[in-house]
Amino acid sequence: MIRFENVSVTYDGEAGPTLEDLDLTVPEGELVLLVGPSGVGKSTLLGAVSGLVPHFTGGTLRGRVTVDGRDTRSHPPRELADLVGTVGQDPLAHFVTDTVEDELAYGMESLGLAPSVMRRRVEETLDLLGLAELRDRPIATLSGGQQQRVAIGSVLTPHPKVLVLDEPTSALDPSAAEDVLAVLQRLVHDLGTTVLMAEHRLERVVQYADRVLLLPEGTMGPPADMMSVSPVHPPVVALGRLAGWRPLPLTVRDARRAAGPLKERLADRAPEPGVAPIPGPEDPTPAPDSAGGGSGPVRGPEVSPRSGKRRGGGAFLLRRGRRSGRAVSAPAAAPTAPLVHTDRLAVRRGRVEALRRVDLRVGAGETVALMGRNGAGKSTLLGTLVGMIAPTSGTVRVAGLVPHETDPRTLIRQVGLVPQEPRDLLYADTVAAECTAADADAGAPPGSCRALVSELLPGVADGTHPRDLSEGQRLALALAVVLTARPPLLLLDEPTRGLDYAAKARLVTHLRGLAADGHAIVLATHDVELAAELAHRVVIVAGGEVVADGPTAEVVVSSPAFSPQVAKILAPEPWLTVEQVESVLAGAR
Repeated sequence: MIRFENVSVTYDGEAGPTLEDLDLTVPEGELVLLVGPSGVGKSTLLGAVSGLVPHFTGGTLRGRVTVDGRDTRSHPPRELADLVGTVGQDPLAHFVTDTVEDELAYGMESLGLAPSVMRRRVEETLDLLGLAELRDRPIATLSGGQQQRVAIGSVLTPHPKVLVLDEPTSALDPSAAEDVLAVLQRLVHDLGTTVLMAEHRLERVVQYADRVLLLPEGTMGPPADMMSVSPVHPPVVALGRLAGWRPLPLTVRDARRAAGPLKERLADRAPEPGVAPIPGPEDPTPAPDSAGGGSGPVRGPEVSPRSGKRRGGGAFLLRRGRRSGRAVSAPAAAPTAPLVHTDRLAVRRGRVEALRRVDLRVGAGETVALMGRNGAGKSTLLGTLVGMIAPTSGTVRVAGLVPHETDPRTLIRQVGLVPQEPRDLLYADTVAAECTAADADAGAPPGSCRALVSELLPGVADGTHPRDLSEGQRLALALAVVLTARPPLLLLDEPTRGLDYAAKARLVTHLRGLAADGHAIVLATHDVELAAELAHRVVIVAGGEVVADGPTAEVVVSSPAFSPQVAKILAPEPWLTVEQVESVLAGAR
């Protein structure tokens, strides 16, 4: 179905090729997973299949790429639209229409399909992806994960023979990701659709793959064989390597079957202090009468997701403070009162009740993970903490300030936000210019931001335009811009989207250091592995309400949806990460 013959791609201004001498064949009806660190050319390979490379991106393509016999050098993307469906890393760049239903129908209209066929396929796709409740909603009002599902649905309705998906589950909650992957597997098995997918969250997808393609090597083979040698691998594989399991498990189920001897070795041993994130000596956990109380998780009924996201323009104020004032760091000493204090916070946005009666306390030095389904209200909560969204009722205070009533030039000294779309913070022409501006705004020594970029994701060139970076590289740059100021409160919205495991580990190390210095961190994430590694507490939000709030181990171990792989494998003991297990086994030798 797809053939690469000695393909190399070199972009203008780059010292060397992004892809080099790639030779491979992808048969019809297989799901092939592209695996490799950020920036090795996964998106470029996918773009070569859809014709976007080089017709849209520029650069030079040598060799030959054919899709079902069509040569992409002589067939631009519009001539491949009936054959190849593409979802890129940025769903917003994908949309043409204003509402969900119209977007699902647009591709079929462009191909001239009959109205009766279009209507049937739209209904099927709405049901398959859980979008029926959103059919009349404006796309701009959806959460990032809901928009990602709409983008995937819009390429499913024309029934292409080939699907090219770049990070298709990066903004999805665990349950929604499983639903999407199940649909893709059904298309592969039942209809013979060929799927090429790049995804960093391998714990979600590797078990669905027929083959894995490792980049930059260009080696392709069965998933178990590739995972045994891949430097990029999910926690279940890391645990299998550590325990010496053969064959190497790719699923929690297979790992549980092999885990008996390991559980015996870990019996009567608690997770090593300092390996899993735990509150420091000045424990910032709130008193029992607060929403983050010490009485363990509080559970309530499941409520249907509701959206509440503000995108775009307001993020500029988070960095520049109305284009004046400097984002200087405030002292990180722990205050006597919580740094974040909300009381019966409610936000209504049009018809949507985005937040309801939210009580939250976050102390200095504490890291809190907000988790929940797409559209639950996590990003809206972050928006209220940084003053982008005014409460409908209730109160919110950050460092004693009322965010939406505080001059951004004052607020920016206390709180920094990295939004879900990193490009909202980036406007300079080069990485170097972004970093120079960030250093000046933060009053930091020259080179501080650039050092952070190199720490989080080495290999990003100074002269590169931010729009030419991969999604992970762009996120690393935005993180560095905000982290340079070292604000007392740091808000992160999906901070690992597009980051490979190595980059995520470097980010975790840096954030742990900030927390140890007394900075409070609140992150909204669907990355259960990140929450397990980093968070002191997990707050689960559903339908705009807090339905669980407690220590990470207590909340996630009891939740099938938000439990990390290690916790599922070694349950019921509260092991969360491979790092914990490795530390204990090393101490037992």
